[in-house]
Amino acid sequence: MRITDEVVQNVGRVIIGKEAIIRQVLMTMLAGGHILLEDVPGTGKTTLAVALSRTVGLAGRRIQFTPDVMPSDIVGYSIYDRESGSFSYRPGILAGTNLLLGDEINRTSSKTQSALLEAMEEGQVTVDGATYPLSRPFIVIATQNPVGSAGTHPLPQAQVDRFMTRLSIGYPDREAQMTLLRDRQTANPLDSVQPVLTLEDFLHLQTCVQNVSIREEVLEYITDLAVTSREHQMLDTGISPRGTLFLSRMAKSCAFMDGRDYVTGTDVVTVWHPVCDHRVQLSRRARLEGITQRDVLEQVISSVRTPDERL
Repeated sequence: MRITDEVVQNVGRVIIGKEAIIRQVLMTMLAGGHILLEDVPGTGKTTLAVALSRTVGLAGRRIQFTPDVMPSDIVGYSIYDRESGSFSYRPGILAGTNLLLGDEINRTSSKTQSALLEAMEEGQVTVDGATYPLSRPFIVIATQNPVGSAGTHPLPQAQVDRFMTRLSIGYPDREAQMTLLRDRQTANPLDSVQPVLTLEDFLHLQTCVQNVSIREEVLEYITDLAVTSREHQMLDTGISPRGTLFLSRMAKSCAFMDGRDYVTGTDVVTVWHPVCDHRVQLSRRARLEGITQRDVLEQVISSVRTPDERL
């Protein structure tokens, strides 16, 4: 059994019947990306993040986002030291963290949400003009309930675009629901989760993903998809340049998870919606007609020929 399959199987003992979602989250982590888990309460978003943190051997920390969480709680702050007569830095929760679980990120203010921007993009934080690097890897798994819930604040689009994927766990089917009920009458399955990888193992797998080859024809395919989305009449904002980079990195991770060292057009199609659904903005006409981002992106990917079709 491949080590990635072992990770998925291990987490699957806790998140029952959701192997496809577990695989996509792991795929994103190996690609070095951040994950936004968006779903109704009680579907296992936090449990999934905790189980993965324990399984892959990363130093995980958790923050419950509330309206009173401040940016300094995230990035740290400077405090005046009377003895030395200078300011000293007090790290925030990001210091020494490989995997940050941000619970209900849309329940804190936009100012606090934005404190994560530099960390997510550059792996560092800047406080009072001084820059402090974060541990490697640094991955954010943020959860949020639908924006219509009371007391929530929509994430800034600049931050949404920094999440490599947006995923939804969804409700378990009847069989998985019954298994969950049986297993949790006397114990919490999280207590039995054991590490499958070490930090060094995880970094090695990330390097393997980076080394997956991607042909010029596949890069052209990704570019054509992005350009088509930007020109679509139902979208005000298409796929960003960052989005195309994320799409190529996720396609590499998908190929690696399938045991290949090269990317195909099928890999791009597989990761298309998780990577792109949240980073396009609908036009007014599309919203009035009840068209969703997924609907438009399905039109885009159906209209662009894959590398195999161009041969």
